[in-house]
Amino acid sequence: MTAPLWLALAGAVLLVAGLAMVRGSGARTGIARRLAGARQVRVGELLDIGLDGALPTRPVRVLGRIRCADPIVTAEADRLVALHRDVEVLTRDGAWRGVERLRETRSFELWDHDGSLSVDPAEAAEPLVVLPHVWLGSPDELDEAYAPALTRLVTELGELRSARATTRMVSVIDRLLVLADVRRGPAGHVILSPPGGGYVISGLELDDAMRLLGGGRPRLLVAGAALVAVGATLMGGGAVFGLVSLAGA
Repeated sequence: MTAPLWLALAGAVLLVAGLAMVRGSGARTGIARRLAGARQVRVGELLDIGLDGALPTRPVRVLGRIRCADPIVTAEADRLVALHRDVEVLTRDGAWRGVERLRETRSFELWDHDGSLSVDPAEAAEPLVVLPHVWLGSPDELDEAYAPALTRLVTELGELRSARATTRMVSVIDRLLVLADVRRGPAGHVILSPPGGGYVISGLELDDAMRLLGGGRPRLLVAGAALVAVGATLMGGGAVFGLVSLAGA
């Protein structure tokens, strides 16, 4: 095996290892890059563009508050525009298997003192960038409604080791950052639409959102990112070295 091929192979191994470490860190690097890389604007700034103004060509991070006439009202009297809940169980082979995926939303107005723009959170990217509420316990502690699904999983996979429920909520009292495309509606007025991958909706300030999206294991994330960079460099170096060798042959 020639030196360029060895170099590229080593780079590929490091790249794969680095990507695995980034995933293991819990980081949501794609969403973080999209949210942090956008220009921040207020709702009023977009409404000031008017019928003849130039629209942003890239998604923008729109700052505003929520106004909703028909929010979701929970048993705890929370008033929400988005409620995401995932219930999972841990099988004996170490894999988490879903037993419920709840997605309930209400359209709302994102507003400031200069006006408002409509957002449909059903078109949001996942996860919602909010502090999640996580419950951990025994599968036996889950509501009886999950019993048929648990019985089926026990029959298929054997003993279930643990259960967790992760709930993410966007409340009407939250101040939001929404990553969105800016378009024109049928009458020519400015509207918001989901960019590729969906709206990114954050109920946190940008710095806090970046910390949350960085996952719970920052050292693993940094190490993984470093391996990805080194691996990509070695693969590129191997390719260049190989082309030079072929050209000189």
